Amino acid sequence: QRHLVESGGGLVQAGGSLRLSCVATANTEAINAMGWYRQAPGKEREVVATITGSGTTNYNDSVKGRFTISRDNGKNTVYLQMNNLKPEDTADYYCILDLDPEGLLSGMYYWGKGTQVTVSS
Repeated sequence: QRHLVESGGGLVQAGGSLRLSCVATANTEAINAMGWYRQAPGKEREVVATITGSGTTNYNDSVKGRFTISRDNGKNTVYLQMNNLKPEDTADYYCILDLDPEGLLSGMYYWGKGTQVTVSS
């Protein structure tokens, strides 16, 4: 069983920055792909950014150039640095850990419980 613990959410003004962290605990495989999804009120959940076990990253077009995903395999942690935040970034952000043992993205995930990000205008 694997557990994902997110932190770093909060309230910030537009143009500000936040850094989300997600620690994968218990029997983790350091090379699993990880990432972040988000769900805004009244909207469907969407992928924000992913990073494979080898470090390949992908971003939602809406966050390219503003958000950066990174990982520290030694700490089983994935980060999401969010800069130049906009009110439309307001959402619950969820960490994911992919089940694929080779570090690829299979679409089958463990999910964290989420952390709230609110961006005021």
